Amino acid sequence: MKKIDSFEEYQEQYEKSIENPEQFWSDIADTFNWKKKWEKILDWNFSEPNVNWFKGGKLNITENCLDRHLKTQPNKTAIIWEPNNPNDAHKTVTYKELHEEVNKTANALKNLGVNKGDRVCLYMPMSLELSYTVLACARIGAIHSVVFAGFSAKSLADRINDASCELLITADGFYRGKKYIDLKQIADEALEITPSIKHSLILKHSNMDVTMKQGRDLWFHEQVNYQSTECEATTMDAEDPLFILYTSGSTGTPKGVVHSTGGYMVYAEYSFRNVFQYEENDIYWCTADIGWITGHTYIVYGPLLAGATTVLFEGTPTYPNPGRFWEIVEKLKVNTFYTAPTAIRALQACEIENVTRYNLSSLKTLGSVGEPINEEAWQWYYKHIGKEKCALVDTWWQTETGGIMISPLAGITKEKPTFATYPLPGIQPVLVDEKGNIIEGNNVEGNLCIKFPWPSMIRTTWGDHERCKNTYFSTYKNMYFTGDGCKRDENGMYRITGRVDDVINVSGHRIGTAEVENAINSFEGVVESAVVGYPHDIKGQGIYAYIICEGNIENNETLSQLVRKHITTEIGALAKPDKIQVVSGLPKTRSGKIMRRILRKVAEGNFDSLGDTSTLLDPSVVNEIVEKRDLVG
Repeated sequence: MKKIDSFEEYQEQYEKSIENPEQFWSDIADTFNWKKKWEKILDWNFSEPNVNWFKGGKLNITENCLDRHLKTQPNKTAIIWEPNNPNDAHKTVTYKELHEEVNKTANALKNLGVNKGDRVCLYMPMSLELSYTVLACARIGAIHSVVFAGFSAKSLADRINDASCELLITADGFYRGKKYIDLKQIADEALEITPSIKHSLILKHSNMDVTMKQGRDLWFHEQVNYQSTECEATTMDAEDPLFILYTSGSTGTPKGVVHSTGGYMVYAEYSFRNVFQYEENDIYWCTADIGWITGHTYIVYGPLLAGATTVLFEGTPTYPNPGRFWEIVEKLKVNTFYTAPTAIRALQACEIENVTRYNLSSLKTLGSVGEPINEEAWQWYYKHIGKEKCALVDTWWQTETGGIMISPLAGITKEKPTFATYPLPGIQPVLVDEKGNIIEGNNVEGNLCIKFPWPSMIRTTWGDHERCKNTYFSTYKNMYFTGDGCKRDENGMYRITGRVDDVINVSGHRIGTAEVENAINSFEGVVESAVVGYPHDIKGQGIYAYIICEGNIENNETLSQLVRKHITTEIGALAKPDKIQVVSGLPKTRSGKIMRRILRKVAEGNFDSLGDTSTLLDPSVVNEIVEKRDLVG
């Protein structure tokens, strides 16, 4: 597929995509292999919502990720796996080898009774086998649900139960940096309350001793190794679900975001190729985990659809030292490097010698993902990693969008620090005010919505379409609401200003305040809690929890440690509050609504702009919270 080569061409393509979206996406979809051509390119409404792309089209995404490349580049490296421990050997897998391993894994799944439409939960390390299994599910039409291997047993069980998964694929365990994660033990705990699971496949990854439950637990290698390397790809409808990926929302339990097959495929490849300006034989590295949408689209599907070489990294940016990323860049001669602002800020805080001792001259493009990148981190990244020669793409998108929506095209779009710049072709963003009126012109600010469908957008939330409608399509009529605030500058460039709903963006991961509050409230002795985000030097946003306890408990470190341990058990370590303040009451209106605006200001230390507190049920509560803010555990 030809990529956009100049800003003038971008403008032309964008204009075409707005004037005739159906023809624009039809031309792009034509470059893929379809078993049967579509009958209608687009059928949609945002009121139900109901969106269908390439209606009636038949395909299998893995034939486009794998089979079509076997004719032209069977021996090209598809994946480079880099281990947590730099003393362990890295591994490379060609497209031919990847095809064979995916087919063997797919046959093993079929042998266990997994059929088209069945849900399979993957709770695995960043291993080659994780990529094989993701693609194997797609090969046979099973719907994969990857759960990040940092989530707790309860969070894992919640996700398994919501999707009624029949098979869990996990591992004995793995090291993340110095820390050993006992995946099998966590999975066993989850499986005590997951009646839909029939089997659990265990990958022997760390070679630690584990207990196997007879009749349920099976070794991954024993099921896969003897299988045939041939497996016919199941025919899928363009709108058949490809995967479920859970994301936190502003209320209740995580939502199972459902992505379809055809539209997701078309947009994943198109956005990968154009944003990163991928060229034949580039070495591309996205440092995300496959447990998040970034890993789905820009480690697995996007690069493999484009026939690229993608790097799969098991470790962390600072283990065994803060030069680990740059050591890998030098060793593998990485051309495109895509990471999160959290990682950039953490490495920025380390000695610059951790960067300068490595040769980074292979780099052409840098990328940022997960949250808006601050100016200082942008400049450090551009100067010290890119040597002021690399393009830097600050990408905005979401789990629900499936792919990058607003971003520079590397080396083509003029960059502006902290700005995601312009929408990709086919993406129609608008800024709206609180009443839903579209704000025209430039030098304006509002809530970011998308007014027209794009191929990779969310189709539903698993098992609860009404929740999808209420969350994304009910706030503003006939528009998808992103939940983000946004500015548009004098040149029409977009800058994301952060969440406007009750979701906190911690290290690029969205965490719903309600989910954290529910976990805190289930801790013995807690009466009520309120959680807000506040600026954090490394994470971007930290979690600040206000807690009302039974009895007269003052802030103390023991209580804070116990609450954090409880949340780690309930959700996972990523949801632990950074700061916990015990209070006697919360600022509430007379109707009982918590005034989070005030709590955010206090958490930020911004006491001079708390606003009018006279409408509160008990205004004195605010004074107490402010006075005791320093007593934070």
